[in-house]
Amino acid sequence: MYADRFEICVARVRHRFATTLESKIQTAMVSADRMTCNDGSAIKYVTDSYRNLHSIFGVGATVGFAATGDAAHDAETALMQAYLEKRGLTDQEALDLRNALARLQDIAGSELRLMYQRGG
Repeated sequence: MYADRFEICVARVRHRFATTLESKIQTAMVSADRMTCNDGSAIKYVTDSYRNLHSIFGVGATVGFAATGDAAHDAETALMQAYLEKRGLTDQEALDLRNALARLQDIAGSELRLMYQRGG
């Protein structure tokens, strides 16, 4: 009985994760263009994107999206130094982030398609 309730809870978290995943990635992709200046708005975009990516990384593997979680960690890593230093991204960091986000988008799309094919 406990296992059944646990599985139901995990299924709910997985569903919520899956239904918000693409929009979180898309938001980070749009925000990437706004992270290169060093004003307060760039720092806010860095912070918000870092937190969203960290969430994807942390929850992904737990709910069956291990490759997505790993790819989110790579994108999070591209933001980490600027996040810790409370600054905008350098041009190279922005390029690294865009590349990591494109990879994340591809991997997440693949894992989402697989989940839906399995009836999840």
